[in-house]
Amino acid sequence: MSVIAYIGVGSNLGDRRHLIESAQEALATKPAIKFLRTSPIYETRPIGGPPQGMYLNRVWEIETDLSAGELLHVLSTIEKLMGRQRRQKNEPRTIDLDLLFYGDEVVKDAGLVVPHPRLHERWFVLKPLWDLRADFVHPVFKKSVCELLDQIREGSEKR
Repeated sequence: MSVIAYIGVGSNLGDRRHLIESAQEALATKPAIKFLRTSPIYETRPIGGPPQGMYLNRVWEIETDLSAGELLHVLSTIEKLMGRQRRQKNEPRTIDLDLLFYGDEVVKDAGLVVPHPRLHERWFVLKPLWDLRADFVHPVFKKSVCELLDQIREGSEKR
């Protein structure tokens, strides 16, 4: 049974646009994943962490037969292959791939929380989600992406 999932994508090290495109190509090679749509790219300020450069962010809409846990494993593997290191919270990254929504499922397992626990606080996630699916209803908050986006302004994200 396939599910529509949304993946948040970000990069602020190296050739950011190329890294995002390379991550999409790597994910597209997986037979259980079909790309449906891609949001525009937004350049955004980093939130928290050490001083660092601007991010490029976008969201992918995919269809998959993988479970949420399997999809997260694929995303983590791509991050590692592309040089993502996790030494400090909110540090600069070559690529960041976050599972935002997995259908309308709510998952709380060790190492996996879906919907992403902070997506409702992040303009850089909500705006590209809005471009793809403004009417999608957050399964926990019972508010649409449009309503969640209306509650925050760019740059007002919680730190």
